[in-house]
Amino acid sequence: MTATTARRPGPRPAAHAGGRRPGASKRWRKVLLNGTGLLVFIFAVFPVFWMVSTAFKPNTEIFSTTPKPFPSHPTLAHFDLVLNGGIAEVSFWEYFRNSAILAIVTVIVSSLLSLLAAVAVARFRFRFRTTFLVMLLVVQMVPLEALVIPLFLDLKRLELLNSLAGLSIVYIGFAVPFAIWMLRGFVAAVPRELEEAAAIDGAGPIRTFFRVMLPLVAPGLVATSIFSFITAWNEFIFAFTFLDDQNKYTLPIMLQFFFGRSGNAWGPIMAASTLLTIPVIAFFLLVQRRMVSGLTAGAVKG
Repeated sequence: MTATTARRPGPRPAAHAGGRRPGASKRWRKVLLNGTGLLVFIFAVFPVFWMVSTAFKPNTEIFSTTPKPFPSHPTLAHFDLVLNGGIAEVSFWEYFRNSAILAIVTVIVSSLLSLLAAVAVARFRFRFRTTFLVMLLVVQMVPLEALVIPLFLDLKRLELLNSLAGLSIVYIGFAVPFAIWMLRGFVAAVPRELEEAAAIDGAGPIRTFFRVMLPLVAPGLVATSIFSFITAWNEFIFAFTFLDDQNKYTLPIMLQFFFGRSGNAWGPIMAASTLLTIPVIAFFLLVQRRMVSGLTAGAVKG
């Protein structure tokens, strides 16, 4: 004879105030967060979308009283005017070359200087160390527009006006303080035990730096290089003030040729802005892999 035992129903999940269950509350919270993220994404991406869309629209659609999100009759006339048109005595590729030189020099020099300075600040104790760190913050608080006249006089005294070399020095000076402050945190986060283990294995200071420190600091170095690249690539005020020779103008200065007293050529402006944005995106896609691969590469013994 078998005895059957009746199972008692388990306790039901307690309902929140108002009769809602915990699962429903989590779902609404998730929907709210995803909706907020979607709104932020749309708000950030819409200007870029409208810029690219306008670059392919003919003038009749650009100045139409009924705006359209997508061009009905796409055209490459604006890009042709920017790349091959007679907007100035100098071609688009001359401006591109000048901007590329400034951006590459700024990234390389600022990354090297800021990395060495960040290692010194994070690993060594020296006099006025705290003062140096405070001054880095103070420098970043000063509006860049307030430095136009002092830097103009300094470059004039050094005979570096109207030269890409003088302008690159200015850009490096803007990028280094931020890069040092950011890289200092990455260097300080590297455990000293890894360096000590490398020293025990017979690695010298230089080899330890390149095989242990540099791979672990690579994500921060990539982030600072992106900031330095954008700073040098998109800057307009100092380039327009310090350069007088049209052969040395940069791409942001080229945009001013499409602005006139009688009206603005919005099609070429948007086409040139689109072309100006492509190198920044390409540079980010080129180096963004290092931001992930550098997190653990330095911890592998090899």
